[in-house]
Amino acid sequence: MSDRPVTPILDRVQAPADMKALSDRELAQLAHEVRAETISAVSETGGHLGAGLGVVELTVALHAIFDTPRDRLIWDVGHQCYPHKILTGRRDRIRTLRSKTGLSGFTKRTESPFDPFGAGHSSTSISAALGFAVARDLGGAPEHGIGDAIAVIGDGSMSAGMAFEAMNNAGHLGKRLFVILNDNEMSIAPPTGALSSYLSRLYAGEPFQEMKAAAKGAVSLLPEPFQEGARRAKEMLKGMTVGGTLFEELGFSYVGPIDGHDMEQLLSVLRTVHDRATGPMLIHVLTKKGKGYGPAETADDKGHATAKFDVLSGKQHKAPSNAPSYTSVFGKALVDLATEDDKICAVTAAMPDGTGLGQMLDRYPSRTFDVGIAEQHGVTFAAALAAGGMKPFCAMYSTFLQRGYDQVVHDVAVQRLPVRFAIDRAGLVGADGATHAGSFDIAFLANLPDIVVMAAADEAELMHMVATAASIDDRPSAFRYPRGEGVGVDLPDRGEVLEIGKGRMIRDGSRVAILSFGTRLSEVERAAEKLAAKGITPTVADARFAKPLDRDMILALAADHEALITIEEGAVGGFGSHVAQLLSDEGVFDAGLKFRSMTLPDTFIDHASPADMYATAGLSAADIEAKVLEVLGVTAIETRRA
Repeated sequence: MSDRPVTPILDRVQAPADMKALSDRELAQLAHEVRAETISAVSETGGHLGAGLGVVELTVALHAIFDTPRDRLIWDVGHQCYPHKILTGRRDRIRTLRSKTGLSGFTKRTESPFDPFGAGHSSTSISAALGFAVARDLGGAPEHGIGDAIAVIGDGSMSAGMAFEAMNNAGHLGKRLFVILNDNEMSIAPPTGALSSYLSRLYAGEPFQEMKAAAKGAVSLLPEPFQEGARRAKEMLKGMTVGGTLFEELGFSYVGPIDGHDMEQLLSVLRTVHDRATGPMLIHVLTKKGKGYGPAETADDKGHATAKFDVLSGKQHKAPSNAPSYTSVFGKALVDLATEDDKICAVTAAMPDGTGLGQMLDRYPSRTFDVGIAEQHGVTFAAALAAGGMKPFCAMYSTFLQRGYDQVVHDVAVQRLPVRFAIDRAGLVGADGATHAGSFDIAFLANLPDIVVMAAADEAELMHMVATAASIDDRPSAFRYPRGEGVGVDLPDRGEVLEIGKGRMIRDGSRVAILSFGTRLSEVERAAEKLAAKGITPTVADARFAKPLDRDMILALAADHEALITIEEGAVGGFGSHVAQLLSDEGVFDAGLKFRSMTLPDTFIDHASPADMYATAGLSAADIEAKVLEVLGVTAIETRRA
């Protein structure tokens, strides 16, 4: 406890209501203490650091001015919510962040009444705030009451179309709500696009700061003697790209930009808009990601996500790696192919490093496109690249590809365009929890006609699947792989092109066959070793493809064994369902085959380590072993005798 920060004012704050009695000077000191507590806590747990440090003053000011939880404070994405959790009765649990049974790393409705709307993906906050504002005016939730609705959204999240759809609707409805644009010029990767350039131009010229604020502020909120001067300033600057023109055209009154680390300025502006606003307001706040902690401020990603670290040095405590990560293997394999084929290009949505495309961006910047947080656009953009004769790899996390699913169907699959989807973070991802779990891509992709869907069992297989996808020019394809390091197999110099729809046999056995799709294969092999020690020798096969299925291999396994078990790191409706459909169509069940499909359960699994999550899901080696014994009707006593 001795190395934890001294926090005399924070110690007096058990809930935001306790902040109402604090002076402005004490609120500024409270922000310093919250920043120190955040750094201390994340040094012990790991997690998203930089985003929270950038909004410490803003968090304190919002809770001091507004009446949360009656006023609904909605944090977009939620990366920045740790200071919010510290101030809303969860300080005593803040060192359980992202651990099993601990606090979520994001906002979560079931965790606290101060989290009115959960999030893990970006750009949802304005839609949610508008929903709360309309529910308030329609008399919703009378037992609790709804006051104001406040959305805090980053400039990176503003690049997503959903944010503008919400602002357009909010401007039309004219409801009182507040959008805080947290402009730190950085989401996870440096922001890209015209909107980022527009926001940068708003404060590019320091001498004009005060004039811009006066010219483009909500004139009606100023004291009467200043209103005419503000109108004249606004007219004088008419035609210049300054202030909130874009937002005002959408129906919002605009105030800013203001210094998000100046508590006096924040409190003054928020008190004014709180007291006087009647319709939608946009408050443009300039912040610095990683503010107040040197190692975060100087890091390329501003301390976006860290492992446990030493507070004094900032050095992270990362476990030594025994194998390259799947992400880095994909990135290198793609660069190698792009070196040989100048038609290969890559698309990602604000995650070049997270998806392994940083290597491609460095080597071939003209063929690598970061479209910002805009997955829908990214998928259609890739579709047109394919239609134009290029060979696009669209690299997205499984959970983010969900946001572009209509485009996968409408713009890619229907037109049979050869977009190659590289699906990172497939399966359960650990500390980020349910919002980031790649649970559904097998099911939502494999049900599309004429698509090739692959899953790598190890990092060498991933290299083969990158090469295979590059060779497919007549239809869309996808390959999935998990977060983290590989199995540790030897890697080839180049990936080999696989025969489409053909799996591989791993070991021959009898009575029961286990057909694996994806990286559960290593757990299957562990289970097989334990079963062999008990006198049971299962056949093990790696399907490689969920679409098209290896019909010959599956039907042969069904004919030669009493039971067939499929296993996958995906939800019900995926690989196992397709195998069951094949067996049903072929009448195999009529011959008495015992069939079981091991999938992720029909529930959302909370954050924990990946191993704990897979144990909860019933997909560990022990679970596979138990399933084999169950389907064969073998008891523990019988196995001991064997």
